[in-house]
Amino acid sequence: MASTTVHLLRHGEVHNPDGVLYGRLPNFRLSDRGQAMAERVAGHLAGTGPQGAPRRDVVHVVASPLQRAQETATPIAAAFGLALGADARLLEAANHFEGLTFGVGDGSLRRPAHWRYLWNPLRPSWGEPYREQVARMLAAVADARVAAEGHEAVIVSHQLPIWVTRQALEGRRLWHDPRRRECSVASLTSLHWDGDRLTGITYSEPAVDLLPVKPTVAGA
Repeated sequence: MASTTVHLLRHGEVHNPDGVLYGRLPNFRLSDRGQAMAERVAGHLAGTGPQGAPRRDVVHVVASPLQRAQETATPIAAAFGLALGADARLLEAANHFEGLTFGVGDGSLRRPAHWRYLWNPLRPSWGEPYREQVARMLAAVADARVAAEGHEAVIVSHQLPIWVTRQALEGRRLWHDPRRRECSVASLTSLHWDGDRLTGITYSEPAVDLLPVKPTVAGA
């Protein structure tokens, strides 16, 4: 049976001086540190990074069409001499609070006009249902696995879609505490198959030393 790995890579740090929930908004690019993270992951996968990891057998690279994801994927595709694809199924989750600052003290949650979107955290009521995110992500993963059969693929997406996809594959509930997500910027959630059988899921942070604050919980 062919062994295939699909790496789900969260994009690098984003330039977001106003601290808004950028969601699917256009023109949110990587910060300088985010660009360094992208280069670090590319080096890690290509076997030229400081960790001394061996070169991976990457034959397929595809990313969410959002700018931050495309910028994260670009050095990886270049390192392996591959064309970079775009797949809308890898987009960030839709969210009612897109473009707003989000929190109890900044005004967004203090406005009664927003309260009707908070009634069901299990779905969630403020954005794209978790199950729909999982369905589109798994479809994209399936296509990437076919494209890279016997080798490895890199998919660049966003924290929430990656996390709920992992939750689904591990048989866990989809609703969760966002503070407990193991999915930091520029992290790899790697799905391993033997033939059609998923044999394991591993998590790594090749750019952990570039994170602005070392998390107390991995990926927080």
